[in-house]
Amino acid sequence: MSLKVERIEVRDVRFPTSKEGHGSDAMHTDPDYSCAYVIVHVLDKPELKGYGLTFTLGRGTEIVVQALRTLSPLVVGEDLKKIWNNFATFWRKLTSESQLRWIGPEKGVMHLAVAAIVNALWDLWARYENKPLWKLLVDLAPEKLVSTIDFRYITDVITPAECIQMLKEKKSETEFQREAEMKSTGFLAYTTQVGWLGYSDETVESLCKDFIKKGFTSFKVKVGQNLSEDKKRCKLVRDAIGPERNLMIDANQRWDVEEAIDWVTQLKEFKPLWIEEPTSPDDVLGHSTIAKALRPLGIGVATGEMCQNRVIFKQLFQAEAISFCQIDSCRLGGINEILSVYFMAKKFGIPVCPHAGGVGLCEMVQHLQIWDYISLSGESENRMIEWVDHLHEHFKVPPIIRNAHYIAPTEPGYSTQIKDESLEVYEFPNGKYWKAQV
Repeated sequence: MSLKVERIEVRDVRFPTSKEGHGSDAMHTDPDYSCAYVIVHVLDKPELKGYGLTFTLGRGTEIVVQALRTLSPLVVGEDLKKIWNNFATFWRKLTSESQLRWIGPEKGVMHLAVAAIVNALWDLWARYENKPLWKLLVDLAPEKLVSTIDFRYITDVITPAECIQMLKEKKSETEFQREAEMKSTGFLAYTTQVGWLGYSDETVESLCKDFIKKGFTSFKVKVGQNLSEDKKRCKLVRDAIGPERNLMIDANQRWDVEEAIDWVTQLKEFKPLWIEEPTSPDDVLGHSTIAKALRPLGIGVATGEMCQNRVIFKQLFQAEAISFCQIDSCRLGGINEILSVYFMAKKFGIPVCPHAGGVGLCEMVQHLQIWDYISLSGESENRMIEWVDHLHEHFKVPPIIRNAHYIAPTEPGYSTQIKDESLEVYEFPNGKYWKAQV
C-alpha cells in the first residue's frame, strides 16, 4: 500500500525569549527563539503525520515560511515509501530544483526550508516504523543508511563504500552494549545556560552552582563584546566551577582572524577547552590560521552551527581548522546531509559535539549523537551535546536529562512535535500571546 503526501502545513512559531535575555550573545543580542514548523499530512491516514522544523530568531521566520510553501509542491503527492527507498535522489530534487537552486544553492533560507521538510520526512519514517529516530538509524542496514546521503561534492574525501565499511566495522556484540548504555546512562551534556551575555553576574554565579549540583562538568560562556568584561565573566565562571571542570567560550562569529587570536590569547589563563565560532563561518582558511595559532596554548577551535553545507565542513576538516565539529540539525539540509558530516568527522578523527539549545535543537540532536555513538564512532571521549533548558515544555516529547546526560528517547519519531496548546499561544502573528502585544 502506498503512502502519499496529502499536504504540507507550515506555521510560524515565535517565543519571546528576548524579554529575559535568554540566548543573547555578542552578535544576536535580542533573539526571540522561533521556528518555521512543518506538518506532513498523509493521504487517508489522518493519524499518521510527520513533524519538522527549522530554527530561527524571530524576524525573518516569515521568509523561511514562504520558502517552505514554495518547496511544498515538490513533496505533495509523492509516495513516502519511494522517498525513503531513494532518499538521496529525493534530497537532490529538493536542493537542486532548476530555478530555486539559484537562490541557494544549498545554503541560506532555502536550505533552512529544506531542513524543515527533510526533518519532517524522517520523523514520519520513524513514526511509521514505530521507533525513535536514533533507533531507526541504528537498525537500518549499512547500505540502506548510506544510500540516503547525496555524496555530490564530497567524494574526493569520502565515498559510499568507505561509509558502509565504517558501519560494518561497528556491527558487533558491543553495539548492543552501547545501545543499552544510552538507554540507562545516556550521553554526556554540557550547558550554555550559565553564559548568556544578557545575564547578571549574580544570575551566572547562581546558575553555575545549580548546574554543578545537577552533575554538569562542562560550561560554556559567551564572549566577544568587551575584553575586560569577558575576563571578568570568565573568571567568575572559572572560580565558580573550579579548575577540574571544562570551560568553553563562544564568540558567535564576532572577530576578524588576528583579532580572534589576540582576544583568545588574553583569555588563556582561564584555560578554555575551545573557542567557538571565532570568525565568519564561511572563512575556512581563517579558522585554520586561528587553530594553528591557538594550538600551542591548548585551546581548540569549534564551529559548525552556521556552516551552510557539507562542503564547508569538508574543507574545515581538510584544512585542520577545527578540533570539534558542531553539526546543527537545521542549518544543514536535514539528517541526510548531517550523516555525511558525521562520516567525514569519523574519517578525520574529529569529535562531534552538536550545537543545540534554540527551539527543538536539543530534541533532535540527541538522536543523531546517540546513533553516532552506537553505530559509527563508538566513542564518547571529547564528545558532548549542548544543553539549554529553554522551551522544552512546548514539545510533546522533551529530552530527559539525568545526571547531566541525555537519556535515549523511547517514543517514536524525531521528538519534533510541538503541543497544540503552545501553537495556539505562540503562532505568529495570530497566537494569543502575539495578539495581546498589538
